[in-house]
Amino acid sequence: MIETNPKTERVVLVGLITQEQDEKQAKEYLDELEFLADTAGASVGRKFTQRLDRPHPVTFVGKGKLEEISAYIKMTDVDTVIFDDELSPTQLRNIEKTLDCKILDRTNLILDIFARRAQTAHAKTQVELAQYQYLLPRLTRMWTHLERQQGGIIGMRGPGETQIETDRRIILDKINKLKDELGKIDKQKATQRQNRGKMVRVSLVGYTNVGKSTIMNMLSKSEVFAENKLFATLDTTVRKVVIENLPFLLADTVGFIRKLPHALVESFKSTLDEVRESDILVHIIDISHPCFEEQIEVVAKTLTEIGGGDKPMIYVFNKIDAFYFVPKEDDDLTPSSKENMSLNDWRNSWMGKNNMPSLFISAKEKTNVEEFKNRLYGEVKKIHVLRFPYNDFLYDITDENTGDEIQ
Repeated sequence: MIETNPKTERVVLVGLITQEQDEKQAKEYLDELEFLADTAGASVGRKFTQRLDRPHPVTFVGKGKLEEISAYIKMTDVDTVIFDDELSPTQLRNIEKTLDCKILDRTNLILDIFARRAQTAHAKTQVELAQYQYLLPRLTRMWTHLERQQGGIIGMRGPGETQIETDRRIILDKINKLKDELGKIDKQKATQRQNRGKMVRVSLVGYTNVGKSTIMNMLSKSEVFAENKLFATLDTTVRKVVIENLPFLLADTVGFIRKLPHALVESFKSTLDEVRESDILVHIIDISHPCFEEQIEVVAKTLTEIGGGDKPMIYVFNKIDAFYFVPKEDDDLTPSSKENMSLNDWRNSWMGKNNMPSLFISAKEKTNVEEFKNRLYGEVKKIHVLRFPYNDFLYDITDENTGDEIQ
């Protein structure tokens, strides 16, 4: 009989408190890792942390902590252990031998989510390329079942090593083929972008799950997939938007995340061409998130890496309906913290007064949406007037993902 409701995979999470990552950050990272695991369909049982100056080069955590995790696994119905950093091939192999269960790291988990979310040929090819690049240095652990148990040296060069060399050649050939495929797709997309003419182009950027797709749907009256999950959107979606008879192109892009795998950044650079070629970036921020300032830094760093860090930008602080703060008592003389800052405090802070426009909205509740549209209209109009000083224009444009006409 076929099982119609497969058992939810139970996992435990492991993170480190180090010199570069204090206890508060480690907890926040593990919370995010739990959200990633939930997005992948897993159920988190327990989170383990350990204080170390740096990750152990052989087992990531110390021997005692690994034994503690092993004892917990034997007492519970745990299928997988997920580590909050990328594991080296040596660490991965040694941890698997000790824990005797499936081991994933943050990179592997993100790649799995991307593989599940990819819809178009472009996204699927990019994810597959990143997966092969991740797999290549880890081939040895894939063939541990062929290791010989006998002692001595003679005869030890067996089929395991031969198979690894064969697989390495196969994967390298596959990587080259995928790169060629991506090159062809990139040329097609470059042609599509040229066919859009000189319309002003705006891209929504930001951390994953901050509400970019919701704002895209609100502005363009389209139905881009939006969900309270990480990486709900992988493919760049482009729509024509008209505000007060002024048309421009609006793109919804893949969200960024801390510790984003380098191979994934490289693979998705072509997807983010839309960001590099935009006239204006709208940086969406979830102000209800306790670490939104760090998320801003992550997005800024990633934008710089892909060559889009010097674009004109509008900061849009979203989800003010979910914003929460703890007001101080009148007799509380302890120094104020970020948790004590009200929404007005944030509005009046340097974020609200920097050299870039900053707005505070709720896309869900439609709060301050007209102010946002007016600001966006003003920024688009500045570029439009310079580009088309005498003419108004409208273009027929096709969506680069579906081939349908953008209305």
